[in-house]
Amino acid sequence: MSVADASTVPAAGIQPVVRSGSTLLGDVAMMTRPRIALMVLATVATGMWLTAGGGIGGWTLAGVLAGTALVAASSSVANQILERDTDRLMPRTAGRPLPAGRVEPAVAAILSGVLLMVGGGVLAASGGWPAAVTALATWLLYVAVYTPLKRRTPLNTAIGAIAGAMPVVIGAVAAGSPARLAAGDAAGTLAAAAFATLLYLWQFPHFMAIAWLYRRQYADAGLRMLTVDDPSGLRAAGQSLAAALAMLPVGLVLAVPSGSVRLFFAEAAAVGLYVAATAHFAVRRDDLSARRLLLASLGTLLAVMAAAVALGRPAVAADSRRATVAVTIDTVSPDTLADFGNR
Repeated sequence: MSVADASTVPAAGIQPVVRSGSTLLGDVAMMTRPRIALMVLATVATGMWLTAGGGIGGWTLAGVLAGTALVAASSSVANQILERDTDRLMPRTAGRPLPAGRVEPAVAAILSGVLLMVGGGVLAASGGWPAAVTALATWLLYVAVYTPLKRRTPLNTAIGAIAGAMPVVIGAVAAGSPARLAAGDAAGTLAAAAFATLLYLWQFPHFMAIAWLYRRQYADAGLRMLTVDDPSGLRAAGQSLAAALAMLPVGLVLAVPSGSVRLFFAEAAAVGLYVAATAHFAVRRDDLSARRLLLASLGTLLAVMAAAVALGRPAVAADSRRATVAVTIDTVSPDTLADFGNR
């Protein structure tokens, strides 16, 4: 029995302490990871905005975000069920409810299943079945593919990054990307696809910084991170730098649908700082440079999303809305306008 196991098993003849409601809620929060869910929801909303601009109803947006939040929470719980044995071996995760023994796996499985079903139903009702199916595919990729691969191959990061970029697709599909594309409006789909690609590439330096900081814990737990297979960090640094540099041309593609030069320069500035932090880590490969890269990654993502929302609405979508307004005004009779004015 390990030390972690011993600390969670009550001594003989002593009854375990009954947890308070606040402790139970804290355990649920640790399993569902709401802070990560908030970042996921931000990418979903950005994908919807880039696809449809202001043509999204408030109830639709709220429903899609709520449904996605529940599915994301379900995937976090399922991930921790599968990783409870390895989590028990790492100091940074040993205190989680499942490895610490505060929550039974069966109870967590029920919670994960309920969250998945309710979240999928809310998504189907608000964003349509294609969005719900996309969310389910994301759940399966994260839980059934990425999580087991962490014990088998360093390629797990490349697979996990796909799951990390999929929320953008959920948002785009919920905003009607397939129908818009079929109707000949490719601007929104191109913008969302470019943003999803940016998000995919962004994850490599971000995760490699984490993998470097916790490389010894990952090694002790038997997880095949690139920093475990290559303790020098050269491969992790090279992969990170290549991904960060690739974000520059993708940022240009993101700016094309809106025709916004300001968006391109804003993206280039944010990504340029990210490249600098990644290059610093590649040269130094120490904990300080990894922490700086981790902080830079969060700032870069926030800056990229803010610029995309503020400046990245597709020009075609905006023009079509203006045309719709013009046609509506032209077809309204003078009597109707006079009646409206007398109200």
